[in-house]
Amino acid sequence: MQLILHYDETYREVKYSNMGLQDIDSKMLMGINVTPIAALLYTPILIRFFGTKWTMFLAVGVYALFVSTNYWERYYTLVPSAVAIGIAIVPLWASMGNYITRMAQKYYEYVNYKEEHVQEQQRAPRGAYNSYIIVFQTIFYGCFHLSFVCAQMPMIFFLNKFLYELKHTLFSVQSCGTLSKGMLPGFNTTVLQGLPRSINLIVVESVLMAVAFFSMLMVLILCGSAYRPTEEIDLRSIGWGNIFQLPFKHMRDYRLRHLFPFFIYSGFEVLFVCTGFSLNYGVCAIGLENLAYILMAYGFSASACSSLALSMLRLPRHAVLLAGAIVHAILLISLFCWAPIPRNLAEAPLLYVVAAFWGLGSALNKTGLSILLGMLYEDKERQDFIFTIYHWWQALAIFVVYLWAGLPMKAKLTIMLLTLLVSVLSYGWMEHKVACHIQHRMPKIPKPRHKVRGYRYLEDENSDETGSESEKEHDSDGEGSQEPPCGPQHHQDCAYNQAFGEEDEDRLG
Repeated sequence: MQLILHYDETYREVKYSNMGLQDIDSKMLMGINVTPIAALLYTPILIRFFGTKWTMFLAVGVYALFVSTNYWERYYTLVPSAVAIGIAIVPLWASMGNYITRMAQKYYEYVNYKEEHVQEQQRAPRGAYNSYIIVFQTIFYGCFHLSFVCAQMPMIFFLNKFLYELKHTLFSVQSCGTLSKGMLPGFNTTVLQGLPRSINLIVVESVLMAVAFFSMLMVLILCGSAYRPTEEIDLRSIGWGNIFQLPFKHMRDYRLRHLFPFFIYSGFEVLFVCTGFSLNYGVCAIGLENLAYILMAYGFSASACSSLALSMLRLPRHAVLLAGAIVHAILLISLFCWAPIPRNLAEAPLLYVVAAFWGLGSALNKTGLSILLGMLYEDKERQDFIFTIYHWWQALAIFVVYLWAGLPMKAKLTIMLLTLLVSVLSYGWMEHKVACHIQHRMPKIPKPRHKVRGYRYLEDENSDETGSESEKEHDSDGEGSQEPPCGPQHHQDCAYNQAFGEEDEDRLG
């Protein structure tokens, strides 16, 4: 809605004169798409420092901040908030993927709780979480894809009544679909037949702000912690240097490397349907006033078809991903051969069908990838790194889509089709190597390093560690081993220990 308002030449001149809103919009898009490139460097540190739940809460707060800047549209409000959105995208999705997976695992522990397992600290059998991960991720993506429907409400109930009909907005458009180049060339620079009143815009923005704050409250009140307090401490206590390095070390695992092309394609396809297909096929043929309905068809289809991921409870895990890839491959080939006639409402049924089938492929792709990662990486101390890598590659793909905006449509479709083909081949090879029991390379997670000074803990050791090697070595020295001399370098520590030792003896006496 914001981009459509700023695109209109009359709106810019009347409301903001020479402020240069189009230049601001380009910088906003750059901030949103370029900033996530650096997310791999800081996302694991943010998640470990704040915790999974609070990272989600703060990231949703950044989205609320972005909405609030629309009350006062200026360069110094819109561009910094767009950069903040870019910074928050990967932490939000990485923490959310980690959180959903952890909730599935905790629900398994709740359903299968046995006191003797807790006392013996037994871990769940390999693959025990899988069915719960499938159900939880399916429910999440079924709800998430409805956001594409909810996002069109301002267009349907507010902005559509101000738009010109397609005969005006598409008057100079000569070609659509596979024959087009760039982002809908020839589109009229005047799309609003009347300017919305400022008070109406404030009402719409206030509704969006209320939704943003409500989502923050839901995270704050309804979401519990993903880890126990002691586990949160242990996750942070491995050292910030190790936390920084571990995402890069996890990339040496061949299972993750073989999924990189699928991560990239996952970023390509969702942005393509929202920009390339919706504009160069949909708007070009049936007008800007029907853009919202195309995206709603996609959202409803993706939400409903996310439930097909439940088939992984019975079918092999590769069935969902490969089925989604086949659907998208057929659609990409069809789009490569299809050039809708401009200003032709008769194309509408076919456009809605393509949007619905694209939603089917997207649902299988997104849900299948998240479920697969939860199955492959069950260790709770690794999941934030894995989902960070996944969504970082997605962010890189979205940046590439931002860069290729000026390419011909045939070039875009060719790149996507080749990426999809490489994704399927790479994933198939990964499953083959796993079936052959080829050993994967997993980085070792360092033990927590608790450095507590005080009455209880007087040594630099892991306070939660039992039966450690240091204790065994100390026991093997025998009871007659002598204490180290109180030399100059140990004088302060020895005096400290002696003082507390005397105090303990007095209390025991």
